[in-house]
Amino acid sequence: MNYRMIGQMLGRVLCMEAVLMLVPLFIALGYHESVVPFLISVVITGVVGFCLSRLQPKHSDFYAREGFVIVVMCWVVLSLLGTLPFVISGEIPRFIDALFETVSGFSTCGASILTDIEALSYSCLFWRSFTHWIGGMGVLVFIMAVMPMAGEYNMHIMRAEATGPVVGKLVPRVRKTAVILYLMYVILTLIETILLVLGPMNWFDAVLHAFSTAGTGGFSTRAASVGAFGSTYVDLVISIFMLLFGINFNLYFFLLIGKFKSFWKSEELRWYLGAIAFATITISLAIRTSYTIFGSALRDAFFQVLSIISTTGFATADFNQWPQYARWLLVLLMFSGACAGSTGGGMKVSRILILAKAAKAELRRLLHPRSVNLVQMDHKRVDESTVRCTLVFLVLYMGILLLGTLIVSLDGFDLETNFTAVLASLSSIGPGLSLVGATGNYAMFSWLSKLVLACCMLIGRLEIFPVMMFCAPRTWKRV
Repeated sequence: MNYRMIGQMLGRVLCMEAVLMLVPLFIALGYHESVVPFLISVVITGVVGFCLSRLQPKHSDFYAREGFVIVVMCWVVLSLLGTLPFVISGEIPRFIDALFETVSGFSTCGASILTDIEALSYSCLFWRSFTHWIGGMGVLVFIMAVMPMAGEYNMHIMRAEATGPVVGKLVPRVRKTAVILYLMYVILTLIETILLVLGPMNWFDAVLHAFSTAGTGGFSTRAASVGAFGSTYVDLVISIFMLLFGINFNLYFFLLIGKFKSFWKSEELRWYLGAIAFATITISLAIRTSYTIFGSALRDAFFQVLSIISTTGFATADFNQWPQYARWLLVLLMFSGACAGSTGGGMKVSRILILAKAAKAELRRLLHPRSVNLVQMDHKRVDESTVRCTLVFLVLYMGILLLGTLIVSLDGFDLETNFTAVLASLSSIGPGLSLVGATGNYAMFSWLSKLVLACCMLIGRLEIFPVMMFCAPRTWKRV
């Protein structure tokens, strides 16, 4: 294990976090708020980062296990130091609450312990949503895009942090891939911000909601979320961008270089859009009796379906009051999540397709033992190693979900609350059902449950394997 190189990269990441903290500091200046909380946070984070970045590795050996360790350590340390502005300012005085909110921000979960969001200062509101935007595409992918890190070994880091069963490069150089991804990310965020400003939102609200949409996080500047604006225009704009940010960014690259057939050839995209259409139509029909106008039911159903499947977590309606069919279809969408290579969470549509195709191939093999049954995606064979990893991912995902629910149930809340709270944390969604529904929050949980849920957020965002590798004793043994 190359500890010095790990420490050096961790230091660089913390230095970048200190630079990013300067943005809400300037927001505090602009709104005539105290800059002390962010100034102290910048100094502490910057000093720790600078000291670590001075470490000089004795050798340049860097393998996959170092990539896993770096990714997990960076996300944990970023979250720990990211709590400083909340704690120092006293706006979230309890450390465990501040940690929960910060992890929820960086992991783009969007679950919150805050009961009075409007009471937060502008600078803390900005930092809260800014963590969504930073964590959306990946903290280390962002760092790779703006500064050199591990040279030819960057792919180990990207594989450990990127989402989906298979990770590839858009272009031969990994850093250039990171730059392309972030350029698309920034452009889409800017377009959404401009469109929201053209509606009833001011610049501050528009920027923060664009951050949350881009990272598919769901933090809002209002306790009533997007529904507080009561605007069909805002609902439509955010719905469209939730859909866009839930699509594999590699497909946007195909559009940029003119490979339109490759874009529409994606099975995952077609199933993603099909699931949205099916859920929107059937939920609209299920809730139509609660609305005087069917168009309103259709609008709310479309928004909430996109909010859940993209794992953004915004709300325009209290879906806790919807019929059982609508509520549990949303739970199924929580499992599914968005496309691989997007900023969304969940299991990913591609994994579900691989599992379904693997099950179909196995059934055919049982009926016709001598037949050749391959698992294919987009008319290409899926490697057996990918199918095996997907099956292992499902087992680990369900095991963590059940174990987390068991621990959280010690607080004594109902099963629906406990189960969907852990599911929403693991799938990076935010709202669940019952007490953690669209109008609820996570403030009532004990410190142990909040810690377990925060761990689920990180495990879900990093897609389980990096955390499992980090915790494995063999990872830390000398080879």
